[in-house]
Amino acid sequence: MDAPHSSGAAENGPATSSHSLTVTSPAAMGDLGRALAKLLRPGDLVMLTGELGAGKTTLTRGLGEGLGVRGAVTSPTFVIARVHPPLGDGPALVHVDAYRLGGGLDEMEDLDLDVSLPDSVIVVEWGDGKVEELSDDRLHVVIDRATGDTDDDVRTVRLTGVGGRWADADLAGLGA
Repeated sequence: MDAPHSSGAAENGPATSSHSLTVTSPAAMGDLGRALAKLLRPGDLVMLTGELGAGKTTLTRGLGEGLGVRGAVTSPTFVIARVHPPLGDGPALVHVDAYRLGGGLDEMEDLDLDVSLPDSVIVVEWGDGKVEELSDDRLHVVIDRATGDTDDDVRTVRLTGVGGRWADADLAGLGA
C-alpha cells in the first residue's frame, strides 16, 4: 500500500473523513482489511463498491481475520448474507452481497440487518442505493482497478467516512 491521498469530498453525503491509497496485491488488500478491522466497532456499517473481481471479498476476508470471527469469509452471493460469530469478545461480522437485491431498503429489511447492526459489523457489497438508510454513519469503500497500470492486481481504494462516527477516525493511518 502506498500513495495515500486525503480529501474532505464525499460522493454519498457529508463526509467526515476521506482517504485514498493504492493496494498492489491481493495480500495487501487482506492486510488493509486487517488494519481497517482495528478501527471498526459494533454498529459499524461498511459499504463496499467495485466491479467483479475488484477485491471486495478479499478485503472482507481480512476484516474477518482482524475482527477474529469464526468461519471462512467467502462471497455470500448465493446466500445473500453470512453471519460470522466472534471467537472472542469482539463483534460478529455480517457479510452481505446485495448484488441481486433490487428493491432497496424494503428488500434489505427481510434480512433484519437493522436488528444485527447494534451488535455487529455489517459489510455490504453492492449496497449503493440500498442500505444507506440503515445508519447515518457509514464507511464507504470504493475499489477501482488502477488506470494505466499494467499490473492487474493494483487497485485504488477510496475510504469515505460519512457521519459523526467517522469524524475522528484515522483513515490516513491505514496506508502507513
